[in-house]
Amino acid sequence: MMLLKYIALCLLFLSQTQALALDYEIKSLKILEVNSSINPATLNYLENGLKKLSKKNADAVVIKLDTPGGLVTTTKDIITLIGSVDFPVIVWITPEGASATSAGAIIASAAHILVMSAGTNIGAATPVGLGKDIKKSDGKAKAINDLVALITSLSNARGRNAQKFKLMISEASSFDSQTALKDQIIDGIVDSQVDLIKFINNRKVKVLGNELNLIITNHAEIKVIQMDPGQRILNIFANPMTAYILFIIGAALLYFELQAPGGFIAGGVGVFCLVLAGIGFQVLPLNFGALGLIILSFVLFVLEAYITSYGVLTLSGVAALTFGSLFLFRTENAYLDIQLPMIFSVVLAIVIYVGIIGFVILRSKRKKHEFFTSVNHEGHITNCLGLDGDLYNYQVRVNGEIWNTSSSTNFLLHEKVNITAQDNDKNRINIEKIK
Repeated sequence: MMLLKYIALCLLFLSQTQALALDYEIKSLKILEVNSSINPATLNYLENGLKKLSKKNADAVVIKLDTPGGLVTTTKDIITLIGSVDFPVIVWITPEGASATSAGAIIASAAHILVMSAGTNIGAATPVGLGKDIKKSDGKAKAINDLVALITSLSNARGRNAQKFKLMISEASSFDSQTALKDQIIDGIVDSQVDLIKFINNRKVKVLGNELNLIITNHAEIKVIQMDPGQRILNIFANPMTAYILFIIGAALLYFELQAPGGFIAGGVGVFCLVLAGIGFQVLPLNFGALGLIILSFVLFVLEAYITSYGVLTLSGVAALTFGSLFLFRTENAYLDIQLPMIFSVVLAIVIYVGIIGFVILRSKRKKHEFFTSVNHEGHITNCLGLDGDLYNYQVRVNGEIWNTSSSTNFLLHEKVNITAQDNDKNRINIEKIK
């Protein structure tokens, strides 16, 4: 009886062990490239790439990482995103000379497989301004402790050296690839895509509690997913330095508008810069900011019709409409987008329309006014301007035009007269009574 129980327990243990090491054949390997700061554009790019993939389709993702860091809130969103997928995520710090510092190190700790190229480094993840003086402030200590707990938990879950990851936060420690491998911070060093595929093949990882034995099939599709145009533009404006400069420019222009009101040119461009800065600072949600840019674009178009801005308001409106359309429909739980041909068609149509209107107005301003020939035509007195010596001054309407004239004859208001001479340069005519 005891022997049967023992055999049953062994069989149960073996079955559980096999269940924990399921073969996972990778048929599609997608590569995402992050080589900028960690910002809303980075989150949107990774979110778009990861949410289109699944374990059901035998997908896996490689994130090629080279970043100086970024926003903590965005970093936590990316970590949550990586932890929610049901397929393996590999972070590869590459190429030579690249680094995953600050927020990049925290993101790297969440990877199911973490590798580095030779000549790269990882670490220095202490938030800016929260250095060795953290003991002087409970708020700073809480921020440090929160990140320490987060990165420790992630590294423990992935079977890596939690103590070394902790030092990246508390002491701003940084490690080169060789030291990182020796201290079990990373899983390996690879210098090429071929080496990476060999390293991944037949490697065991744990994804959502399930241990998988990764097997890359011979005909696996390897595809690089690039940022779309909207994400590239957002990536530029979401850079903290760019967003800061836009904020300063926008605030200065708005101040100038308030100091010298009436022009609306400085104010319109200033609001445009402030909306972009608000998106970059994550003060404005991306969709609200995009909608604000589109509304602002049409306000600027309307102002152009009433204000002589020499095209400044129109150019700002076109930029606001383009950026707003590219940023629109980027939500946290889904990814919808307006097709680029549609965006460019609409923007191009508006630009052509505004261009035609501007051309007609400019031509009308530059074109010398052509006067009707009024000689021997009939007009009438519209206004009596008074007596100047022996001459009476009048305004006469003829052929829909108003002319000035002087005469020794006293005419009555609205009296009809005959035009005898016309001087276009002086805008004057000679008149006589109708016989």
